[in-house]
Amino acid sequence: MISLLLLNMDEEIAVAAGDDAASVGAALRLAVSRIARRLRQTHAVGDITLSGASVLARLSREGADSPGSLAESERVRPQAMAATLAALEERGLVRRTQDPADGRRSVMTVTEEGRQVLMDRRSESVQRLADVLGREFTAEERNALVGVLPLLDRLAERL
Repeated sequence: MISLLLLNMDEEIAVAAGDDAASVGAALRLAVSRIARRLRQTHAVGDITLSGASVLARLSREGADSPGSLAESERVRPQAMAATLAALEERGLVRRTQDPADGRRSVMTVTEEGRQVLMDRRSESVQRLADVLGREFTAEERNALVGVLPLLDRLAERL
């Protein structure tokens, strides 16, 4: 069975229903990239980067962590994490302190301002998604999306 994934009004990709992992992967990458790009485009100029938002979310969810551990968790090079943390620290969104267990290391924590920025950013994105889902999708289509969320989450964890 072949199903079509409509990319926009002019493009569509034929995807074999679950049989061809490469086709499914290509179609999924395009769809997820388009969603992420559209959500990014709605944020104000000067807003934090996606990597910054990801680090803030991780620190908010999991608590204080070292720059090295954050780089490993986010799967980026330590130099890239250092740049991300420096930008967040300069804006007062994270705070650097000495590791109580090892004074030679530093640990990063999210500040209250960082939590507020993260909450505002999430609210904007969620509101935009909710508006489109409520206006353009039927209840049945929304339920279909809910059904794939655990699979998408599992996929994200395995990448």
